[in-house]
Amino acid sequence: MSKNPKQFLRAALGIMLALVFAAASVTAVAKDKKEEARYPNATRQAPKSDLSSQSDQKMLQAAIDAVNGGDNAKAQQEAQRVIDSSRSKYAKGIALQVMANIKFNEQDYKGAVADYKQLVELNSVPNDTYFDSMYNMAAAYIADGQYQAALDELKIWREQGKRETADSYALEGNADYRLQKYPDAIAAMKKAISMTDQPKDSWNSILMASYSESGQAGQAAGAIEQQLAKEPTNKALAHNALVIYTQANQNDKALALLEQEQKTGMITDEADYISAAKFYASIAQSDAKPEIALKGAALLQQGFDKGVVKASVENYKLLGDCSMIGQKEDQALAAYSKASPLASNGDIDYLRAQILGSQTEWAQARDVLQKGIARGVTHKGKAYLLLGKLDLGNKDKAAAKAAFQKAAQEADTHDEAQAQLAKLGGK
Repeated sequence: MSKNPKQFLRAALGIMLALVFAAASVTAVAKDKKEEARYPNATRQAPKSDLSSQSDQKMLQAAIDAVNGGDNAKAQQEAQRVIDSSRSKYAKGIALQVMANIKFNEQDYKGAVADYKQLVELNSVPNDTYFDSMYNMAAAYIADGQYQAALDELKIWREQGKRETADSYALEGNADYRLQKYPDAIAAMKKAISMTDQPKDSWNSILMASYSESGQAGQAAGAIEQQLAKEPTNKALAHNALVIYTQANQNDKALALLEQEQKTGMITDEADYISAAKFYASIAQSDAKPEIALKGAALLQQGFDKGVVKASVENYKLLGDCSMIGQKEDQALAAYSKASPLASNGDIDYLRAQILGSQTEWAQARDVLQKGIARGVTHKGKAYLLLGKLDLGNKDKAAAKAAFQKAAQEADTHDEAQAQLAKLGGK
C-alpha cells in the first residue's frame, strides 16, 4: 500500500482519455433536410462540391451505408475504391473521413491521423466535416501520445473554426497535463467545467491531479468541494476528494467523507470497499492512530460477508494488512491464512511466520515459513534470516546457523546474517 499521496492520486485517477468524436462522424451524400451548421462563424470558405459522377456517388454512399450499418470491413473497402478511382476531391475527402473514423475507433491512431491529415490538406469537404475531422485528429494525437501536436491542432481548430466547446477545453487540458504544463491544464479544465452543467468525471480528475502536481492541495480541496456540493453522491468525485484530503493532511475531512459514503449507500461494489479500506489504512498510518485501520478491516469484512468482495489473495492480504496496522495480530493471521492457499508463492506464509514468531509460536512459525520458502519467496534472504531466528527460538543453534549461512548468500541480508553467525561463533 503506497503512503505517497501523489502516487495514490495517479493510480486512483487512472486518467482516461475522453476521446470524444465530434458530432456527425460520417456525412451522407445527400440529405433530406439541412442540419444546423456547427461552424457558422468559421474563417474558412467552404468549397463547392465537385461530385457529379453517379458512379462515384454510388460508391461513396455504399461506404457510408456500410459504416453506419457497422460493417467496417466493407466500409473500408468501398471507401478505398473511392480514394483510388474517383476524380472528385469531395468524394475522396468523405471517403478519407470514413477511413479515419474507422481507424480511430479501432485504436489505429497513427493511421487515423494520416487519413485526417490527407482530408484537411485536400480541402474539399464542407466546414462541418472539415473541422470535425480536425478536432478528431487532435484527439487521435493525444491517444497516440503526441500531446504537443494535439495542442497545435486544437489551436488551429479554434482559430479557424471559431468554435469553443467544453469538450475541446477538456481535450486541451488533458494534453497540457500529459506535458506537465499544470497551470495551463488547470486553466483549460476550469474553463471546460464552467461551460457545462455535467462535467465528466475525468475532467475533475485531471483538474485535481494538476492542482496536486503543482503543489496546490488547498485549491484542489476547494474545487472538489464545490463539485461535491453539486453532486454529493458522485462516487468519482468523492474518491478524488479523499485523495486530495489525504494529500493535504486533512484527514478529519477524509474520515467524515468516508462515513458519509457509508451512510448514503455509496459503497456498493468491490472497488468501493477496497478503496475505502485502503484510505482507512493510509490515514491510520499517517496519523499514527491504529484504531482507524480497523474501520477499514471491518468494512472490508462486511464486503466479504455480503459476497461483494471476492475471495482473492490481494483482498485477503489487504484485510490482513488493515488488521496488522490496527494491531490485531490474531485477526491479521486469520486473514493471511485465507490468502495463503490462493497465493502463487510463499510471501504470505512469510507474513504468517512473522506473526507466529512474535507470539513465540516457534515451531508452528518455522513450519509455516519452511513451506513458504519451498513455494518460493520474493526476498529469500529475509526469509532465511527469519527462519534462523525462529530456530534460535526453538533452541536449535545448528539449524539457525544453517539458515543464517543461506541468508548470508543474499546481498540484501549478508551483513545481518554475518552478524548473527558471529554471535553463534560461525563464519
